[in-house]
Amino acid sequence: MDETAAAQHPITRSVFLDKEDPAVWKALNGLKLKAREAAAEAGLDRTLTELLNIRISQINGCAYCLDVHVSDALENGESVQRLAVLPAWRETRLFTAKERAALALAEAVTNVSDFAARERDTGYARHHLTVGEFSAISWLAITMNSFNRLSIISEHPVRRRQG
Repeated sequence: MDETAAAQHPITRSVFLDKEDPAVWKALNGLKLKAREAAAEAGLDRTLTELLNIRISQINGCAYCLDVHVSDALENGESVQRLAVLPAWRETRLFTAKERAALALAEAVTNVSDFAARERDTGYARHHLTVGEFSAISWLAITMNSFNRLSIISEHPVRRRQG
């Protein structure tokens, strides 16, 4: 089928990659658990990991993951104010030095093709984070980016919540 024909007959059925290949999905979930374990071992709390998940999902435009992780962040005590300004975190002092370094690193991992920004942000992160924190945050970002891509390509739906 040529491009014109494909455009005239779009496929309307989503392919949920997690359902199509459950063994790969299970492996990705295993990676998520190991990344969370590394974060905990490095002394990073769940509030920070959820901030990172949200910021990465904002950059990637993953509505499904944003829905999940904003809810998780609120349940873990994150404030609505900090979530509201998260896209502009560099413009506010609501985040600690460690959180700012973690956010910079997560953005560098997510926007890996922007060499100048990646060099600036990883340098900043190395200055403010331990090697263990740097590694754990990098793995969290790598994992979240994978989940974002999975949900975006699968077109996982966001369902309206009651309340």
